[in-house]
Amino acid sequence: MATIVRKQETIQDKDQVKAFLTQKGLVYESYKTPESLDLILGQKGLSDAEKEEILSGLEYRFDQLKKEHGYKANDLVVLHDEVPGINDMLAKFDKLHIHTDEEVRYIIDGSGIFGFIIDGERFEVHVGKGDFISIPANTNHWFTLDKNLRIKAVRYFKDNSGWTPVYVDESKVLINA
Repeated sequence: MATIVRKQETIQDKDQVKAFLTQKGLVYESYKTPESLDLILGQKGLSDAEKEEILSGLEYRFDQLKKEHGYKANDLVVLHDEVPGINDMLAKFDKLHIHTDEEVRYIIDGSGIFGFIIDGERFEVHVGKGDFISIPANTNHWFTLDKNLRIKAVRYFKDNSGWTPVYVDESKVLINA
């Protein structure tokens, strides 16, 4: 279950989290991952064959999202403290940026932090297993791992070419820093 951290409050109630994110233009859902995948999801790292096994086990979710939102592709990203070049990889996304396509993540293991500046307000969304978030194109955000340094997320795409980060000057979008 996601948690919202704002300057003046923390929001943990599921309905309040969803209402807040909806008001900010973000899509948030909470989906249970199939128990049949728990053993493989519990591993720190995954082989390509194991990633394919997980994506196959979640094909029903992809089929649903293709019908509802028109996604054309998906993949599985696995990040943890032993991934070679993890700090360089995270450095690409831990600064304020946008994408020209929406960014869609279904967290199936681990946890992380999406940060946003929307309508001049800075806030964080702490995500974990079962959280699904869709960030519209051109939305100011960043991402980093939390203290657990571990996440597995299915990424969904309409157009892979819009996934390159375009960095944004935070001082131009933040009000009352």
